[in-house]
Amino acid sequence: MLGKLTPPSKLCINDVRLRAGMAFFSQMIRLSPSTNLITPLQSNALRRLRFFSEIRHLAPLSSEQLKNLREEFYSCPKNILAQNALSRVEVNNLCISRRKQQELVHVFNHKIEGEGKPVTNQKSTGRCWLFACLNTIRVPVVKQYNIEEFEFSQSYLFFWDKVERCHNYLNTIVEVANRGEKKDGRLLSFLFSDPIGDGGQWDMLVNLITKHGLMPKKVFPESYSSEASAQLNAILKSKLREYSSELYNLASQGNHEEIPKKIESQMAVLYRIIGICLGIPPETFTWEYYDKNKQYHSIGPITPLQFYQEKIKPIFNMEDKICIVNDPRETSGYGKALTVDCLSNMVGGRPVVYNNQPIEVLMNAAVQSIKNNEPVWYGCDVGKKFTRKLGFEDLDIIDYTSVFNTTVSTPMTKADRMTYGESAMTHAMVLTGVHVNEQGEPTKWRVENSWGDESGDKGYLLMTTDWFKEYVYELVVDKKYLSQEVLDVNKQKPQVLPAWDPMGTLAR
Repeated sequence: MLGKLTPPSKLCINDVRLRAGMAFFSQMIRLSPSTNLITPLQSNALRRLRFFSEIRHLAPLSSEQLKNLREEFYSCPKNILAQNALSRVEVNNLCISRRKQQELVHVFNHKIEGEGKPVTNQKSTGRCWLFACLNTIRVPVVKQYNIEEFEFSQSYLFFWDKVERCHNYLNTIVEVANRGEKKDGRLLSFLFSDPIGDGGQWDMLVNLITKHGLMPKKVFPESYSSEASAQLNAILKSKLREYSSELYNLASQGNHEEIPKKIESQMAVLYRIIGICLGIPPETFTWEYYDKNKQYHSIGPITPLQFYQEKIKPIFNMEDKICIVNDPRETSGYGKALTVDCLSNMVGGRPVVYNNQPIEVLMNAAVQSIKNNEPVWYGCDVGKKFTRKLGFEDLDIIDYTSVFNTTVSTPMTKADRMTYGESAMTHAMVLTGVHVNEQGEPTKWRVENSWGDESGDKGYLLMTTDWFKEYVYELVVDKKYLSQEVLDVNKQKPQVLPAWDPMGTLAR
């Protein structure tokens, strides 16, 4: 008598059938180790049997365990107090450390002269990378033209990024299909999951500005969809997935001669959608302004590209800037050039290339740049250890330990946080100040954000150096602040990281 059999479930089969199946397939493998007797279907079946065998050894939470967990929770009065408090208060607000709040002061002994005005606001979009770049460029512009306030048109670059990125995405699908990638494989599944977003990288900015130029915000102001892009993106994603299926089928069937015309017709529709939502930028413009002395000036008519090449490039050359990153994973390696598969916004444009360096190289370059009155574009994981209202980025500003009696995120190394999905680049901002101690070491940084003036010090954040080391991943400085050894890394053939790598998250 076998005793009472375990009823079959969705996750496992009964022991008798499991052992019989395993024995049968194992015998087949022993009999024919070097033949094709085992079909792919049988091989898959064997793997499933092994999986179910392992599943049966996993113990579910028992009633006794759940009872013990409940009793342990309520045996601690501190848990009850925290539970009562957090039923009415946001978690991070309750966990703000009063001690750290008192220590952190928005005062710096090195600060950019002429920080840009007004404080910008990207609203409900992921355009931080565009805002951070344009906020960086405007510092020398307001000095050059002796003006009080100035903004470049963020929606102008946003328009061209949408157009170029749609075109690049369609061509990427064709290129990946030509590699022989399956449409249900990991790469294409990843590309289909999020065809277009608002994020971006520095090299994408170089592509946009060197091809399409710049213009003042007053010439091409914001629209509803440039400040709240979700619905526009939803429409574009739907169309791009539809067009992906058409292009994938053409490419996989070998109908390559039909692809260019197909993309051309698809782009006509996509351009129309973008133009309706964002408006279409003027081909030429005239910039009229008053300087600080109330004197009237006029520049134009001029094209956006001429405006960049003739008026902006002499004081801020995009191609003189180098993007250095800190990716501490052993698989990446310092002193290496990195790129991410399928990460670009423009066909024929400059590829996204990272120059991977120790964090000290990033900090030293940033200090030099700020001391020379040049702000620094950078990318970080903004949501970690951050108080939005106070504007503090510090490892101890959010005291989870006192509330939950456990640490959060900190015990992991920066490399492990990247590997296990705990951290990645999520936001771009601008460094405009640094505080250096008597030993010449930076201790805290002044950060220009693009979320309006209601957080931090009228829109400016304070980031400690300890936080910088753990959650800053990249920054951009002029090449004159880097050694020749570091610059030579950009001459390497980049190591290609997979499309889903965390080093590509800021561009999504």
